[in-house]
Order: sequence, then structure tokens, then C-alpha cells
Amino acid sequence: MEQLVFELAPREPPRFSNFLPGRNEELVGALRRFAAGEGAETSFLVWGASGAGKTHLLEAAVASAADTGAAARYYAHAALSGVEEDVSAAALVAVDRVDEADPAAAARLFTLYNALKQSGGRLLAASVTPLAALALREDLRTRLGWGLVYEVSPLADEDKRAALATYARRRGFELSPEVIDYLLRHGRRDMRTLLATLAAVDRLSLASKRAITVPLLKEWLQREARDEDSAPAIPPRALS
Repeated sequence: MEQLVFELAPREPPRFSNFLPGRNEELVGALRRFAAGEGAETSFLVWGASGAGKTHLLEAAVASAADTGAAARYYAHAALSGVEEDVSAAALVAVDRVDEADPAAAARLFTLYNALKQSGGRLLAASVTPLAALALREDLRTRLGWGLVYEVSPLADEDKRAALATYARRRGFELSPEVIDYLLRHGRRDMRTLLATLAAVDRLSLASKRAITVPLLKEWLQREARDEDSAPAIPPRALS
């Protein structure tokens, strides 16, 4: 039974409902409205440190827009690699890691912004650096500045403890302080992974009819570590 749970416990898809805002409540509210097509802004830039939740928010916004029937697309990199359709026809286009855009990618983003503005669509972008420090062509940086710009504030450890306990209660179970402390000490510390771990351990707890304790959490984390260690290395050619 436990092996079956490990194999059938996919991570929850990113949604606004499973993003723990902490000090980002205003940001999340504004992004919800932006994804719904409210307001007149063409662009929305979120920036912040790695692991703060930017990718989660972009994917949640795309999912939220798609749930209303709107055409929405997410791209993991500013290069917009793999684009075959006319994305400028979408209602919402989310582009991650725009701070890594080379001149060619910046040119595509500039063209995309103008096309979306013309069609009434919206561009959502994420960066690890603030707008003023973005190494982009000035006309693109200026246009991003015309829209909404928010910093994603990472959760402090104490906020993470409270957020994890709240998330557990919303799923219908309680987390002891010992379980939370163990997870923060031994698990990956970004909130997306922490929540995914909790969701997986909750499913394991239900399937195995065991309470969520430190031994159960330790068992899950050890299994995750073994799976990562046994994953085949990607040949260098595949990375090119």
C-alpha cells in the first residue's frame, strides 16, 4: 500500500488556494484581479528571491484565467522556447525568469507586449531582480514599469511554521510542532516544496492509516532522497 501511495502521490498543481501569502496578501489579491482581466494594466511584474514563490504565482494565475475559459499560457523562460502558436492572441501570457532574457528574447518580449496591448491581452512576468535593476532594453523595461510591480516577500521561519499549521488544518489534519520543526530542518525550505511534502505525507497517512508523526515524515523524506539519488544522470548532449 505504501509503495502505491508513493507512486500515485503527484504534487498538487499550483493554485492561489494553496499559496500561503504571509506578507504577500496585497500582491495575491492584485494578481487574482489581474488574472481575471480586471483593471486596465497590460503588464504585471513580480520579483523576488529564488524560492519566494514567483513560479507558483505565475502558474496559479494562468490556471485561474484558464478556469474562466480564457486562453492563458505559461512559459518557464524568457526565450519563449517551443512557441508555435500565436501567443499574442491569448488573454494572459506568463513568462518566468525575464531577468535571464538575452537581446533576442527581449526583442520577442517587446513585440509580445505590444501585441497583447493591442489585442487587450496581458503579460505577467517574473524576475529575481527589481525592475530598476533588470538588464533589459530600456523600451521593454519602461513598458513593464507602466503596469503593476510587486515584490514577493519570502516567509520567515516563524511565518512558515504558522503557514504550515494553517495549511494542514485546511486539509483537515493537525501538525505537531515536532513535525513542523523536523520538516524545516530536514526538508527543502521553499514553500512550494514544503506544501507538496505535506500533501504527499497526508495522502500517505490516509492510505496507511498512520498518524502524521516525525517517523512518518522521516520515512517520506528518506524515500524522496533515495529516488533523487537513483535518478539517471542526464547526458550532456540532452542539455544542449
